[in-house]
Amino acid sequence: MSTPLRIASVNVNGIRAAFRKGMGEWLEKRDVDILALQEVRAATEDIENLLGSGWNILHDPASAKGRAGVALASRSAATIHRVDFGPEEFDSAGRWLEADYQVGGRAITVVSTYVHSGEVGTPKQVEKYTFLDAMVERLPLLARHSELALVVGDLNVGHRELDIRNWKGNRKNAGFLVEERAFFDRIFAPLGEDVECVDGTKAIGLGWVDVGRKWAGEVDGPYTWWSQRGQAFDNDTGWRIDYHMATAALAGTVTNYAIDRASAWDTRWSDHAPVVVDYEI
Repeated sequence: MSTPLRIASVNVNGIRAAFRKGMGEWLEKRDVDILALQEVRAATEDIENLLGSGWNILHDPASAKGRAGVALASRSAATIHRVDFGPEEFDSAGRWLEADYQVGGRAITVVSTYVHSGEVGTPKQVEKYTFLDAMVERLPLLARHSELALVVGDLNVGHRELDIRNWKGNRKNAGFLVEERAFFDRIFAPLGEDVECVDGTKAIGLGWVDVGRKWAGEVDGPYTWWSQRGQAFDNDTGWRIDYHMATAALAGTVTNYAIDRASAWDTRWSDHAPVVVDYEI
């Protein structure tokens, strides 16, 4: 007998501001079992006070106060969690949080991650590549650790042209550089198969599944982030940069995928929309 599990992920762009704008009302209606947050930008006590009772909270704040920060809130406590990530000299605090849970008698690993936004020609882009390098090294270890593994969050890369409305105008910008997209070619290629990446490099597929693309099919978007500038939201000029990346075994259990896009610009409580996925474990 399977156990339903609803996992939601969202970059809240500051959880205190998000709750002031209506995040609490959304959460009350969504019956979420595991909630992954990015850009928390608050203390653990703030998260506890805002979410209220009934949640088990894990939080990895950034080294710099008021920056980044990732969290996992769950109805059942995790059995163990980990935050070590990347080279020892690399500060990944507030950007990678793993936790193991028991669901329906099976172990599942969930990661909330927030990849650097990057900026071409600056140290920010170097940090982004360091993080992405560490991620592709960690993913095979996660898959071996748990057959049911999931990485969710704001990955700050649109993998394909379908993932950005204005992809032509962003080919030289961070978030859609071929060097960034190549990481995802490798991640989503079939396990063990040779793949030629969009930047011309060759790699071996890691076999993870882009749940959003698999569910939506070969269509534009559906997008998860819109710039606060101009009429981007109203015109749906967005980016799909928030992902559920699952092992093949877990991806096979998906029963529903949804992006909770706000009904109007002035009802948004973040510049990202939550990605909510139902699994049957």
